[in-house]
Amino acid sequence: MNPHSIWTWISTIPILLAEQTVSPQLPSSQGVSNVLWLFFAGFGAVICLGMGAFGSSMGIGVAGQAAAGAWAKEARAGRNLSFAYIILVGMPISQTLYSMIVMNNMRSVLANENLAVANAGLLLGIGIATGLGEMLSAWLQGVIGAAGIRALCEGEGKGLAFIIIAMGIVETVGIFTMVFMLGMIPAAG
Repeated sequence: MNPHSIWTWISTIPILLAEQTVSPQLPSSQGVSNVLWLFFAGFGAVICLGMGAFGSSMGIGVAGQAAAGAWAKEARAGRNLSFAYIILVGMPISQTLYSMIVMNNMRSVLANENLAVANAGLLLGIGIATGLGEMLSAWLQGVIGAAGIRALCEGEGKGLAFIIIAMGIVETVGIFTMVFMLGMIPAAG
């Protein structure tokens, strides 16, 4: 297959996706089987978890770096090391759980091949939307946590409740993403 024909085939994917909403069973003359649609549907489920976990990792990493720096500063000053930082470092992990909940609900649709093929574009969209929402929520929650750790360290522990509230607000974005995307998953029924 030459590069031109590969590009031609790739450029037809959006057209095929648009046609899929009208007729999930594509004519065999187009050379696209249910395997392609099942791939897109399954990819939606796994990208959902992958992006959520990536965001959690980045958020925890950012907050963890700030905590390590704050503990070093406290140690140099001869102060007790603050355990409160652990709370702020760990908060971004929940978005991975939210992504996993959406992914597991998508699996019930994937178990029914006809339903998965008919809703492949929707499942891919749900996966990407959930992944983005959870990834950004977790990552920015870690950024807020990092700033909060610095504020706690420099303010000698004052303001923890306000920092948790600020982190909780961005957590709500992750919760809303999960709830709204769960509502979009077709009934496997």
